Amino acid sequence: MISLSFKRAAVFALPLAALAMTTGVQAQEWTPSRSIEFVAPANPGGGWDTLVRTVSRVLQEEQLADRNFAAINVPGGGGAVAWAQIARDSGNPHKLFATSPPIILVPLAGASRYDHTDFTPVARLITDYSIILVAADSEYQTVTDLFDALKENPRLSVGGGSAPGSMDHISVAGLASAAGLDASSVNYIPFSGGGDAMTNLMGGHIEAVITGAGESVGQLGEGSQLRALGVSAPERLGGALADVPTYQEQGVDYTFDIWRGVMGTPDMPAEAVAYYEDLFAEMLETDGWQQARDQLGWIDAYQDSEAFGAFLDEQKEQFSSVLSDLGLLAQ
Repeated sequence: MISLSFKRAAVFALPLAALAMTTGVQAQEWTPSRSIEFVAPANPGGGWDTLVRTVSRVLQEEQLADRNFAAINVPGGGGAVAWAQIARDSGNPHKLFATSPPIILVPLAGASRYDHTDFTPVARLITDYSIILVAADSEYQTVTDLFDALKENPRLSVGGGSAPGSMDHISVAGLASAAGLDASSVNYIPFSGGGDAMTNLMGGHIEAVITGAGESVGQLGEGSQLRALGVSAPERLGGALADVPTYQEQGVDYTFDIWRGVMGTPDMPAEAVAYYEDLFAEMLETDGWQQARDQLGWIDAYQDSEAFGAFLDEQKEQFSSVLSDLGLLAQ
């Protein structure tokens, strides 16, 4: 059986306030002179979009940033279209983008010539989790019901908002393996973002959707057309997702973490990186952020630029092994 269980992200012991103090002197050497383009490399409604718009809103409401953060959606290729554009803007300190496992997975699968080493790590912010959604009137009541049906009829499909071999695909493939299926047999249908995948689910074009728990919050609740079967967290989440059982509660021993953070253009000046490190560290301590974080079921998992860069290198090594096991690693 393929084991894709990832340990929960460890949060640095260094208090964020102390980090802000240590970087504050550097950060004062540079401040933005115009609005910051904050790119979500997908359509509205997905995990990157949710992070970009939540961060932008909190920074504005808490009056933390010197300039406005303008949310921009650049969909296509599971992130590859946006990365190609950003890679051509080397040294621009006024452009950032939301990132998560696809920045490693998509290049490893051969779907992008750019990977995390082509950009500047700024900060890891949170950990999110995967969630399985079905239509509200679906016959499937549990994760086991769904995967029993997939085993009987491999043509049934599960949609996701990332490219083949990327995050949603890896998450559902690992879940399938833990549920006793051949991971490579899952009929995974990629869409241009989580919102697009959920639209197709509500339209009856696919059986289920695998997406980020945080981005599903607005789609669930009383009167919703969707219903959650399970979440990949090691324990139940809070807020609007408190009633969603974990996979483990349903007898499927599997968890999957989705880290999310921020990266910048290639060769971003160190002074700009220090400014953003300080800004995001300060943001994570605000009441506005903590309220949004809890509502979305996120967990703070801050890392500064250096630590985030080392973490990304480790993730590449880990995901290379996973994709190789699934036969999806580009040769």
